[in-house]
Amino acid sequence: MKAIKYLLSAVLLFSVIWSCDDDFGSIDFVDSAVAPSDLSATFEPTQDNSGVVVITPNGVGVVSYSVDFGDGSSPETVQQGQSISHTFAEGTYDVKLVGTGITGLKGETTVPLVVSFRAPENLEVVMENSATVSKQVNVTANADFAMSFDVYFGEPGMDDPVSGNIGETVSYVYAEPGVYTVRVVAKGAAIATTEFTQEFEAIAIVQPIASAPDQPNRAEEDVISVFSSKYNDIPDTDYNPDWGQSGQGSGYGMFELNGDQMLNYTNLSYQGIQLGAIQDVTGMEMLHIDIWTADDMSIDIYPLQVGVPQEEEKFVTKQLVKDQWNSFDIPMTEFTDQGLAVDQIHQFKFVGNPWAGGTVFIDNIYFWKTATVYADLPITFDSSVETFEAFLDAEFAIVEDPTDATNQVGQITNYGQGWGWEGVKLALDTPIDVSATPTLQMDFHTDTEPHTVLLKLEDSSSPKDGNGNPTVFEEIWVDVNETGWSNLVFNFTSGLTFDTVVLFVDGGVYDITGVYYFDNLRAEEYVALPLTMDTPGQTFEAFLDAEFALAADPEDASNSVGMITNYGQGWGWEGVKLALNEWIDLSTNSTITMDFYTSDQPHKVLLKLEDSTSPKDGNGNPTVFKELEVDVTATGWSNLAFDFEAGGSFDTVVLFVNGGVYDITGTYYFDNITQQ
Repeated sequence: MKAIKYLLSAVLLFSVIWSCDDDFGSIDFVDSAVAPSDLSATFEPTQDNSGVVVITPNGVGVVSYSVDFGDGSSPETVQQGQSISHTFAEGTYDVKLVGTGITGLKGETTVPLVVSFRAPENLEVVMENSATVSKQVNVTANADFAMSFDVYFGEPGMDDPVSGNIGETVSYVYAEPGVYTVRVVAKGAAIATTEFTQEFEAIAIVQPIASAPDQPNRAEEDVISVFSSKYNDIPDTDYNPDWGQSGQGSGYGMFELNGDQMLNYTNLSYQGIQLGAIQDVTGMEMLHIDIWTADDMSIDIYPLQVGVPQEEEKFVTKQLVKDQWNSFDIPMTEFTDQGLAVDQIHQFKFVGNPWAGGTVFIDNIYFWKTATVYADLPITFDSSVETFEAFLDAEFAIVEDPTDATNQVGQITNYGQGWGWEGVKLALDTPIDVSATPTLQMDFHTDTEPHTVLLKLEDSSSPKDGNGNPTVFEEIWVDVNETGWSNLVFNFTSGLTFDTVVLFVDGGVYDITGVYYFDNLRAEEYVALPLTMDTPGQTFEAFLDAEFALAADPEDASNSVGMITNYGQGWGWEGVKLALNEWIDLSTNSTITMDFYTSDQPHKVLLKLEDSTSPKDGNGNPTVFKELEVDVTATGWSNLAFDFEAGGSFDTVVLFVNGGVYDITGTYYFDNITQQ
């Protein structure tokens, strides 16, 4: 018979799990389950000197408990929400609880227990008002030979005690503040108990004890602030204009909490704010306000438009939850749908319900809108603002990458009826300064024969030509020689600033039709030989006791060069290195030249070429490399030639001023690293 019962239980459990899977589509909660936590137990002795104690375990995420009584007897199992009785001899015990969750994960804790047939002695009671909950009194009791305690809080009609283990704290929230007679009864396993009685005043918290929630970072153009320390408030705003509200019982003050100021309207009948200047808030989406009160009340919130008579004022009512901050983001449509125009807001009015029957603290009054997303580099097609405008016989769309469905890319369909000048363009919110970032890179995908892609940068503010196109522009052609994705590099030289990107799949070739894709248009230096030290992308990384900077040529201030400061504490191996985007192929040309400047004694310069993809040695350096030393015999500028053995490809340039000589210190310059 037992076997049948267990089989039925297993079938029922399987059915429950199967049902959950059907209803919710997943039992992934099993994978994310955590072990039971917050285990505890309450002890309720039978006060007859019998030693019987009722134990009620509790915890989070527990299905059942194994209770080890700590007296050598066998542990017993009890389900969540149930109690278990056990008879103890006089003594001190550690009751161990092991809670098991639905997935079999376990948690455990140990709770001390004192069983004594003596009446509790040395009862000490601490009563105090909660610092965070209004009208809540916390009571802690300690006593020798006690197991638990009951607290009778003395509120009329509330005769049942609140119980806790000795040494713990129990709490009670009164309906009203006032003085109450609180009685504490300490209990052990003995028949006799010990009591303590005290008059205690429960105090209401009538002001916030913490500031309103922190406000999010918002751009200045996305917020119009009336009162908030987070944003720039409208200057010269009057938070207590004389509208006669004091005659209706309402008072005003500025409440400060740990340096944080908030508006305090007492006995709120009505109150107002006069803005320092009329505000057009038609572009704003929300009105935010934080309100705290200790009273049962609601509040009417009025943004007031210039010239609106009182009988046509519009408001939104918000019910307030007392003793906490109430944070509201009110859609502006809740006002405009009532017919309120919001292009000339000049005042706010607040009305309390009941009239003059509550006090409020107000902070963070401001209008806001969703942050503007700008079309700027890099362009990755993760936002609709990156939708290019097509012209002539082209079409544009944001679509899935043809080789990776998880990636969004731009698609150009070129129908070829635009005499070769079909294209797409995008206006940028932040112009591209070619003097600072002269190189743009772009990923481009084609399935057609080799052709040329034209990238054009325009200054839309410049005078227009006869076709309506800006006359200040720069354009670069780049060949596409392979199908699939290629990385295209466009090096601009004008040094000008442009705010529009224009892309032509063909650039004047009439019959280049088809579908093309592009992505990741970015201002990113393409680092390759020759290295002329003219751009930030050619900033070398220094290591050991060296420093690097782009600096002015010591003989020609108009020329930018690389500067190495060598402090000589790296045992001769201080240096600088730079990773390249384009590999150096020594198979056809194995000579690298470099201009080098020294004002020091003759010494050697070591140039090392590394393959960063090769296995690393014990120091983390690539094991595939070539290096050559060249003597520097003259001060000033010299042209050094490093004639490497032919063969091999390398993507990192490493330069040592000394190459293992410990005492070569000072400042050195280099320029024009070139493959001859």
